[in-house]
Amino acid sequence: MHKKLLSLIVVATMGLSLMACGSNSGTTAEAGTSDTTTSESEASGDMPEVTIKLGFSTNEEDPRAKAATQFKEEVEEKTGGAVTVELYPSGQLGGDADLINSISLDSGTVDVIITDASNFATYEPLMGISALPFQFEDFDEAWAFMDSDIEAEAEAGLIDQNMRVLAHYCNGFRCVTNSKGPIESPDDMKGLLIRTPENPVIMSTMTALGANPQPLSFAELYQALQQGTYDAQENPIPVIYNNNLYEVQEYLSVTNHIYSGMCFTIAESTWQKLSAEEQEIVEAAAKSSADYDRELNKQQTEDLVAELEAAGMKINYPDLEPFAEATESVLTDNASTYGDLLTELESWKASR
Repeated sequence: MHKKLLSLIVVATMGLSLMACGSNSGTTAEAGTSDTTTSESEASGDMPEVTIKLGFSTNEEDPRAKAATQFKEEVEEKTGGAVTVELYPSGQLGGDADLINSISLDSGTVDVIITDASNFATYEPLMGISALPFQFEDFDEAWAFMDSDIEAEAEAGLIDQNMRVLAHYCNGFRCVTNSKGPIESPDDMKGLLIRTPENPVIMSTMTALGANPQPLSFAELYQALQQGTYDAQENPIPVIYNNNLYEVQEYLSVTNHIYSGMCFTIAESTWQKLSAEEQEIVEAAAKSSADYDRELNKQQTEDLVAELEAAGMKINYPDLEPFAEATESVLTDNASTYGDLLTELESWKASR
């Protein structure tokens, strides 16, 4: 009896041993399959698909919208759809200040923004260097500066704030429109309640000219001018025309007081989601779309003055020397902010 019981225990023990071996063997095989799959996925270079939300404040007729469409098409084609781009014009994701803030906070609201370089000055003061008044004679000089090492030095301070500039669009030279009368001299600016972006350099320039600058989101500008909440605003000619501001402003004075260079800026967190190959494609597309934007903006600046006049605007071309003299304080008052960059800017201009 005892022998029989002992035999049964031995058999049972062997069976359990075999089951355990079988279970371990199966687990090892599955783990091996999983490791192989992961290894093959990494070797093939597969990356998760990325959606880039691109936002800006102006409408679909603006040069930046048309260039952004080119960027979208090039990225999606060259990545085979692995990176898709969604466009959000007309401030759908917020005004310029909101868009910059969203990227800085890494909120996920937007991945790429196209906005004035000097709008970043509230985050990195050096970014105001490109918007100092009356610094550039023409488009070619302004574009060369935006692509210079001086601008790159200013932009370097944005990386730690989750912002990487990939290319430089163009917004043109800013001009004043108003509902009161032609601006022939700085005296005509005195007391004008003028809308500006939330931009310290532009606001300082308007104050130096005697106006009363008050920031307002671009999306709210048309209605504010229509209702008479503001007397005036300042923007480049293509923006004035493409956003129908001539319908609510009677006078255009071609002051060209500030060049408005724009930064095509991607969230650093989004940039790091891209493979090295995708980064190369995205940056190349940003630069080629910037070239298109620049030429389109220059063309519209030259062509649309006649269209604005035909639409009923009264246009004048004041002597700009008194305006330049009146705004010299913007440079001297901010010399400590820009430091060596201001000296580098002067040397750069003198060498051209």
